Amino acid sequence: MIEDSDGFNPFVNKRSGGIRHAGVLLLYSVILHELAHGWVAYKMGDETAKWLGRLTLNPIKHLDPIGSLMLLIIGFGWAKPVPVNLENIPAPQRRKGLILVSAAGVTANIIIAFIALLLWRLLSPEPGGMVYQVLYTLSYINILLAAFNLIPIPPLDGSKILMGFTPESFNRVLHQIEPFGFFIVLGLLLVGALNPVINVFQSGIISFISLFLPS
Repeated sequence: MIEDSDGFNPFVNKRSGGIRHAGVLLLYSVILHELAHGWVAYKMGDETAKWLGRLTLNPIKHLDPIGSLMLLIIGFGWAKPVPVNLENIPAPQRRKGLILVSAAGVTANIIIAFIALLLWRLLSPEPGGMVYQVLYTLSYINILLAAFNLIPIPPLDGSKILMGFTPESFNRVLHQIEPFGFFIVLGLLLVGALNPVINVFQSGIISFISLFLPS
């Protein structure tokens, strides 16, 4: 675990710190998550995201009406998924492409969290100050986003990563579930069934990031 001299732990303490710009940090964290999907797909031969103007940090290109409304109401939302057409990736690399493209968003969130925590460690900002709150919130949001997206239920990234390793017969089942996946995930979240899974992924991400932080 990573704590400062006052025992503050950005992974255990779940307070937002009253930060006014948490919504902006969340918005751009989600945008970078989606942008990473499109960028990796583009590098592997699929230019769909580029054609649709989604390889940009312009938030207007990424805003989802419902996700934006939820952000305003409950403080947590989402962006429009970046469209990816795996058929544009050469067949021999298609499974590899599925794994890399699907993992790109989570990887982006982990990198953002690492940078925030590295700065938090190096700068040792004053507890309660704006820099302290920004770095804490940025790290927490991105670790949560990465952990949530690793859940292997369609349409979350974890299911797509899993499909890169599983047989087609199993993947067809996941494809059949995908139209209902949002409601499945929402229902499981409401009853708290996904909390243990998210906590496990969060702990793993924290341990991984900690390996690269200075002591």
